[in-house]
Amino acid sequence: MQRLKTRPQFQAALAGGTVSRTPHFALHRLNLPEAKPLASTEDSHIAPLFQTQEVWLGAMVPKRWAKRAVTRNAIKRQIYNVSAQFEVRLPCAAHVVRLRSGFDRQQFISATSPMLKLAVRQELEQLFERAANKP
Repeated sequence: MQRLKTRPQFQAALAGGTVSRTPHFALHRLNLPEAKPLASTEDSHIAPLFQTQEVWLGAMVPKRWAKRAVTRNAIKRQIYNVSAQFEVRLPCAAHVVRLRSGFDRQQFISATSPMLKLAVRQELEQLFERAANKP
């Protein structure tokens, strides 16, 4: 699995459309063009961004929804760990997991509580399960 690193890669993957959602996360996917001897002009802008036909993944955890850096980093680690379990079931495409709402700070007081990690993990497993079942 390759990781998205540049802003244009993230923007291209987000433009691909939403594949699945949970209350806190959204998964966006951009299907990569098949490797052809002569690439069409409409796919030529995607080719330089993603050189290999593999699963690409990026994680977006904005400060707006996770104020503490510790929480943002813990959520990103969970995203990459759970995605590794689903790598063989995901199509060769660019994926971005985006946190779209915050976890209640009244319920999850600690920035990295085991309860928060479990809630994030369960929701991510649902997200990837739904995405793996969609073509």
